[in-house]
Amino acid sequence: MTHPIISDLEKRHTAKHYDANKRISEQDLKVIYEAMRLSPSSINSQPWKFIVIESEQAKQRFHATFANKFQFNQKHAKTASHIVLFAHKPNYSRDDYAQVIDTDIKNGRTLSENREQAFGAFAFVELNTDEHGNNAAWTKAQTYIALGNTMHVAARLGIDSTPMEGVDAELIGEAFAKELDGYVCDVALALGYHHQSEDYNAKLPKSRLAAEQVIQVL
Repeated sequence: MTHPIISDLEKRHTAKHYDANKRISEQDLKVIYEAMRLSPSSINSQPWKFIVIESEQAKQRFHATFANKFQFNQKHAKTASHIVLFAHKPNYSRDDYAQVIDTDIKNGRTLSENREQAFGAFAFVELNTDEHGNNAAWTKAQTYIALGNTMHVAARLGIDSTPMEGVDAELIGEAFAKELDGYVCDVALALGYHHQSEDYNAKLPKSRLAAEQVIQVL
């Protein structure tokens, strides 16, 4: 199949080693950041926060969070151009959704007189919230939508990426407590340019199950 989208996905791979001397341009970063912001989420809840690690100081803080486990991902902390912490709010509330509705009103998506009616969609949040107000499983799922969107945008820009569930949420929570402010990071994304000689994965052929094994059209 010949199509720009398919070409993006065929060329994309999970980088295993980055070239520490290559950095993403400010122009491309702006595109990536806007793509993250525009990512879809259930009922447009946007229960996320994206912490971008760019400075050497921040990279050292992130590097230190691998002290106990997942050391195989630690090298990306200093060699990737940027790291994005995809954080979710574990106790998304009606007040949080009110911010979304008020923004909708400001942008002309919802009429001000329909504000209370707009809260009807919050029932879906309540269905995913336990008796303690925890809905982390639901909000975490939303971050993966943004993660996938960001990875494809990066591929479109010719930027390599590495999704990392192999991160220590507890130590990240401690190291970036001020920035996270109650949000939780269970997955991060390294972005940059793979090392031409050390990234073995870049040289391997693309391999996926056949379409007929995973796609069923009724």
